[in-house]
Amino acid sequence: MKAFTLVLIVTTALVSTNLRANQAIEQLQESYRNTDVTSFKALDGKALWYSEHNGRSCTSCHGASPSAADKHRKTGKKIMPMALSVNPQRLTKISKIEKWFLRNCKWTLGRECSPQEKGNILQWLQQL
Repeated sequence: MKAFTLVLIVTTALVSTNLRANQAIEQLQESYRNTDVTSFKALDGKALWYSEHNGRSCTSCHGASPSAADKHRKTGKKIMPMALSVNPQRLTKISKIEKWFLRNCKWTLGRECSPQEKGNILQWLQQL
């Protein structure tokens, strides 16, 4: 009986966290739609993730797989997986998502990501 209760608690916690991540992504994508974006394409998000800009890409810090933990290339700090299927806690706070988009897009692309690009990346990470 104790094992069943523990499994039930863990399952409930995971479902709740995953739901929060999906809600945050949906809220962000809705705000991006208010900027004339009509739909988001996971394949475009994936293409942006792997594309190089002046020798940099998202994989420069996050590693080749968003489903695996990696280390930041410069600082050596551990970076947890980005994929919701592996790390449902990752994309639960809108303010953090926007903060890191701003910082990482400027470093990687040399500019801010557009609402379309952000929505595409979130769509892709949500599907992994």
